[in-house]
Amino acid sequence: VPPFGEEEKENMSITKEVKASDATAQKMFSKGTLVEVSSDDDGFEGAWFAANIVKTVGKDKFLVQYQSLRTDDDSGFLREEFDTLHIRPCPPETLVVDRFSLFEEVDALYNDGWWVGVISKVLGGSKYLVYFRDTDEEIEFKHSDLRPHQDWIDGKWIMASQALMKLLYL
Repeated sequence: VPPFGEEEKENMSITKEVKASDATAQKMFSKGTLVEVSSDDDGFEGAWFAANIVKTVGKDKFLVQYQSLRTDDDSGFLREEFDTLHIRPCPPETLVVDRFSLFEEVDALYNDGWWVGVISKVLGGSKYLVYFRDTDEEIEFKHSDLRPHQDWIDGKWIMASQALMKLLYL
């Protein structure tokens, strides 16, 4: 592929990462606030873990304490620093879902975190098989360990589109 000429470069748009303003982040993530955090560490990508804000440690950085992950010596809950790109408010409570549908995108509570998957089979007894694309795994979950998937985009919670999921996973 030949390199872009100067004219093409001028016509290309560049996408920038947009962050919440310092004031917004400080207000949204004040001490004691319950949040969810994600890590880029191998094996944890895409998962969200419940935590509380302990304190602000710098511009767009916060010290959090996990609610379920403990230190190696089990002396307390693990603490870690995160920037605002890896912190989000807890999703709002949604209407109680009586049952999930085939191909519905869900968050599944697994290994102390919420992982995004898709209902691949509706089983009896309020159980479901959930498929995880990133790991190509299918795991059985009880209804109580699932929640409707929502994305935090531009400061708002957005419900996943079931129609889109059907197209992607057929």
